Amino acid sequence: MRPQHVSSRPSRRPGLAAAFGLSCAALALAGPVTAAMAQMAPYPAPMRDPAPQPSPPPQTGPRTLDIILIDVPGGEFLMGNPLGAADEPTYWTRVGPFRIMRNEVSNREFGAFIETTGRVTDPERAGGGYVFIDGNWVFVQGASWRTPHGPGSTVERLADHPVVQVSQSDAEAYCRWAGLRLPREQEWEFAARGTDGRKYPWGNEPPLLAGQPIRANIGQPACCAPSTADGYLYTWPTGVFSAGASPFGALDMAGNVWEWTATPFEGQTGRVVMRGGGWASDPDGVRVTIRHANPTDIGLDMVGFRCTGDAPNQGGRTLFRPTAPPAQQQRR
Repeated sequence: MRPQHVSSRPSRRPGLAAAFGLSCAALALAGPVTAAMAQMAPYPAPMRDPAPQPSPPPQTGPRTLDIILIDVPGGEFLMGNPLGAADEPTYWTRVGPFRIMRNEVSNREFGAFIETTGRVTDPERAGGGYVFIDGNWVFVQGASWRTPHGPGSTVERLADHPVVQVSQSDAEAYCRWAGLRLPREQEWEFAARGTDGRKYPWGNEPPLLAGQPIRANIGQPACCAPSTADGYLYTWPTGVFSAGASPFGALDMAGNVWEWTATPFEGQTGRVVMRGGGWASDPDGVRVTIRHANPTDIGLDMVGFRCTGDAPNQGGRTLFRPTAPPAQQQRR
């Protein structure tokens, strides 16, 4: 289902979040922040990594790409969360060895793809993308990966921040161009948590704790509003905050931006699974088992992606093998 009218000004559409399967509680996204909200930082002050310098304008051309792939050994693990939402079912599954990008795809990397291929993204074809404003998803004319929050916004100094306002189809096209593919949902969760059932990529502690390094770019403690407690109102640079690394070394698999996968969402035709939570999600909204459905041909200002690839010869590396699954657990 799509909005039937697109104006030159943001148009509020009650129920749009539900129409796209993007509830505030489940997706944990939020819109622009007022000055008062921007000053709110109810978390205890965490330790910060050194703040990176502003990025130069995005450079384009394949020579600028520096994609880092992490080898992930295959293994068997219990997917989902028995204490989670109804759409976080638990079942034992196995994934083969694969590689995954350490970082989310950046504006710099996506710009090189656009310059080389000349692709026009789905939001550009549609004339705009979706921006979360005051608790509502709003179609904003002119929103695109270059202007993620609409006219007047820019990525000129955000070259190393994750690209947003790209559809799942756009993400698939980029991954193919790079000789990779989008991750299957099972691969994504395995890369994010390994085999020990942890709540977050780094373990079970909350993302922001006093005296601890910042682990994730998230929002306010209560859903759903952005926060500057981590030093960034919206996205932060990819590959900078190492304290949030997964067991295999992947970064930003909790928060920053939601990520497209290649897996259709069961029971919802034309929608695929997104994972990871975003920059306005509360701590519960960035758990590794959180999942949501979204149409494949729209862009949003808090959804990006990373790519995976089939693993090269693993050199006899031993698969991760947890304890044998209980007989009563469903296997997929």
